[in-house]
Amino acid sequence: MSRLQDALNQIAAERLRGIRRGIEKESLRATRAGTLALTPHPAALGSALTHPHITTDYSESQLELITGVHATPETCLEELLRIHQYVVRALGDEMLWVSSMPCNLPADETIPIGRYGSSNVGRAKSVYRMGLAHRYGRRMQTISGIHYNWSMPGVGSDQYFALIRNFRRHAFLLLYLFGASPAVCSSFVAGRQHDLQALGEGTMFMPWGTSLRMGRLGYQSDAQASLAVSYNGLDGYAASLQEALTRPYPAYEAVGITNPGGEYNQLATSLLQIENEFYGPIRPKRVIFPGERPLHALRERGVEYIEVRLLDLDPFVPVGIKATTLRFLDVFLLHCLLADSPPDTPAEIAQIGRNQHRTAAFGRQPGLKLERGRGEVHLTEWAEELLDAFAPAAAALDAAHGASDHADALRAARAMLADPALLPSARVLEVMARDHADSFIGFTRAHSLQTHNKLLSLPFSSAQQARFDALSQQSLQEQRDIEARDSMPFEIYRQQYISPERLGLGKTAVAPALAAV
Repeated sequence: MSRLQDALNQIAAERLRGIRRGIEKESLRATRAGTLALTPHPAALGSALTHPHITTDYSESQLELITGVHATPETCLEELLRIHQYVVRALGDEMLWVSSMPCNLPADETIPIGRYGSSNVGRAKSVYRMGLAHRYGRRMQTISGIHYNWSMPGVGSDQYFALIRNFRRHAFLLLYLFGASPAVCSSFVAGRQHDLQALGEGTMFMPWGTSLRMGRLGYQSDAQASLAVSYNGLDGYAASLQEALTRPYPAYEAVGITNPGGEYNQLATSLLQIENEFYGPIRPKRVIFPGERPLHALRERGVEYIEVRLLDLDPFVPVGIKATTLRFLDVFLLHCLLADSPPDTPAEIAQIGRNQHRTAAFGRQPGLKLERGRGEVHLTEWAEELLDAFAPAAAALDAAHGASDHADALRAARAMLADPALLPSARVLEVMARDHADSFIGFTRAHSLQTHNKLLSLPFSSAQQARFDALSQQSLQEQRDIEARDSMPFEIYRQQYISPERLGLGKTAVAPALAAV
């Protein structure tokens, strides 16, 4: 009996049924013409600072929809659907852009940064985003995706880090199977170095690409490339982040905290302003107390769940992701948790990064090889090995739930591996060519409008409308209350928030007057 099967046999069915998940989904607001909506966050959606389910990500034009914690993929997607239905009713002539890569973008400096009111925490959120603009440009921040939060009862920090190490090793498979961003609007790369090829009018692409969002054009940073963060345990991970959050970085020191007119450029001059600036395909997470830094929460109370961050929006699905994908993720994550997970090394970390970029740009290329150990292996061969290895995890989940859904999700993945034309990235290019003259904007605009009308046509009761209206009103009141309570000058707030003492290491690090950025 394999060690994995033995581990599965020792897990009670109640623990498998105790797996919990939640979704955070980003989408740009776009005009019917396929350009970025430059309007403020719709008033009907309440306060982006305090609403529990509807906020903005980087841009004022970039919605983030957040579910609660759910026991099944179905209830999670049901809530995500309800949030979408409420949102589209508040958008007027605008629509949600259904692709991860952005719509037709204006000049970089005119992309609006998220606004969160006059409170210190609201101002800090905007200043942080201004810092991102100075560091990476605004266009990069308009890329959207889906984050999948996942936990299982009885799992400690060391086990979550073992899961993370295996996830990173095998993440190429998720990019291959679910990547849906092989093309971009040429406005996204205007004035930038890139390896894309021209396709239809205003469209650039990689012929074999799977997820340009997760490739060199996506959330990448030369500065962060100098961070060799290890995932061998909480202490080492926290120490790596601590250094990045406290070490001055010359290029960002040159930007300065404020400009000559006294307006804020960024929160800090360190390599990372705050923890969320660290880009990665997966993160260890812990719910924070009001005023607590995420790193302090991890150090004090350990990892509570993981956040998967590499999923593209599926433009063929109204809410951007389907139940089969969630079930496959559950199988993938359970396997990563229970399979052997040797410590990572700097060499392996670099290799994982190269494999990610290769899969994102060339994943569907016949015969493509990835690095594994000291040699190379065909991507499809490695993928087949992994799908075979996932079978026991799928069987255990199905036995716990009295269903065959997880085995079905595995079968769907095998079908895509056997026929790459079924992959979302291939389907995007095929439909673009067939129906939209190879135009990325034409394709995504049509699917965004279709999705908008579909969401509007689904039943949405007056009680559901009233419930969301009440949440919006309550969030506006909460924002007013926060603003009324503020008494600390912003500069003192900023200095206290970024102080190294608040990152943990045995010191009390929660300042009640501060709220998380």
